[in-house]
Amino acid sequence: MFDTLSSRLETVFKSLRGRGRLSEADIDATAREIRVALLEADVALPVVRAFVAAIKERARGVEVSQALNPAQQVIKIVNEELVGILGGQTANIRLAKTPPTVILLAGLQGTGKTTLAGKLGMWLKKQGHTPMLVAADLQRPNAVNQLQVVGARAGVEVFAPEPGNGIGDPVAVARDAIAHARRNVFDVVVVDTAGRLGVDQELMEQAADIRDVVKPDEILFVVDAMVGQDAVSTAMAFLDGVGFSGVVLTKLDGDARGGAALSVAHVTGRPIMFASTGEALGDFDVFHPERMASRILGMGDVLTLIEQAEQAFDQSEAEEMARKMAASEFTLEDFLNQMLQVQKLGPIGNLLGMLPGMGQMKEQLAQVDDRDVNRVVAIIRSMTPGERRDPGILQKTRKERVARGSGVTVTEVNQLLDRFAEARKMMRQMAGGAGFPGMGRGKGAQARKQTKKGKGASKKGNPAARAAQAAQAKNKQPGGGAPGLGGLPAGPPPSDLGDVDLSALLKPGAFGQKGR
Repeated sequence: MFDTLSSRLETVFKSLRGRGRLSEADIDATAREIRVALLEADVALPVVRAFVAAIKERARGVEVSQALNPAQQVIKIVNEELVGILGGQTANIRLAKTPPTVILLAGLQGTGKTTLAGKLGMWLKKQGHTPMLVAADLQRPNAVNQLQVVGARAGVEVFAPEPGNGIGDPVAVARDAIAHARRNVFDVVVVDTAGRLGVDQELMEQAADIRDVVKPDEILFVVDAMVGQDAVSTAMAFLDGVGFSGVVLTKLDGDARGGAALSVAHVTGRPIMFASTGEALGDFDVFHPERMASRILGMGDVLTLIEQAEQAFDQSEAEEMARKMAASEFTLEDFLNQMLQVQKLGPIGNLLGMLPGMGQMKEQLAQVDDRDVNRVVAIIRSMTPGERRDPGILQKTRKERVARGSGVTVTEVNQLLDRFAEARKMMRQMAGGAGFPGMGRGKGAQARKQTKKGKGASKKGNPAARAAQAAQAKNKQPGGGAPGLGGLPAGPPPSDLGDVDLSALLKPGAFGQKGR
């Protein structure tokens, strides 16, 4: 969503790098470019003015004029101001002292409010709560049925005594839901209200009536992140008519300019609490202003990537996988399991985009095709268990059978096997070098340590003699390889993976023909 803004800001920062000091003209030019970048991102004008004014004031201050690297200091200022307009700190839900905690959802129709109720319920369940969803949107056709379907997928109970489609009293439903939650020991109640096609006074009053009946602990205003500046006027209308304590951004995975995300929190004074980044129920998490600012500036979001990996990967399985890698027991079956777990994290391009520095590789990331991963999975699943354990037995006829079974060519099967062999070679180098974290040093490291001790005992004093001794010791290694690496070709140390073309993983069709 923020690709255009990120590109513009990156261009601005490039023009600053390498300068010993910043003149008044440099500061003005930088502020002007940042203003244009924000306006192009459809950020509200009052927000742009406040943001640029704060940057200019701080850029003229002591922290930049006396900095060893003024450009880096300006980037730091922009980052801190971005965090500020996004809300400053991560906001958490205020839980009621006496359950249930009541969360009321409000917003325009079409913002994804009903689906968001299911996502929020699923997230609360993962946090150890027992949530219940309330179908109080009785206006929109099939809204009640949709919430029931979403709730079933999320594994969360739905309170829906009325069929909806214009039938029933939403205020009464909301009142009865609280009593039902108390009787059945639900500690969080999420009330889904009717959306509006605009600032509809009648429905606004209905939302206010529901608010007065349930007395919510949190009122979350759901806003479409693709709307832009219009989200600000809508938010102010809801703030005056119903009031809200936090904002939820939906459709952050869209390709719009993202002005709403950079405007709503600053204008309304209410924090962005959650963000929805996709259509799946799991594409939902707490909104972290500092992480979003870091992604906008192309610095990546490693913390979010780590959190997602911790949720998707089992710790015991990860330790077993590390052991297999260290012992050179990693098979295609293990590789398949790893690919399936990575798929749980979401699109590969999005994951790579969270790494620092990847913001400068937007074109390459855009060409990363998840279908390549699906093709690899199909190839491995077309093999027998024996072939997965020992790819060396895959001769011509076997490869032809695997290719037919997975719908690819024999060339693509060979490409996968070659890349897998390359990956195993890299793993052996890493294991023979410093070892895997927590696994201890490998046998190769121990062998080199012993060799080093042996050399130290008979070290020659003459430089020429020492050189001859070193050459003789090298020639004794089987196959001319590095000590302790089992005769692998001599080359860079295990920590230097220069012989492995990791950039190939970002190329389209890395595992086959793209678009097949």
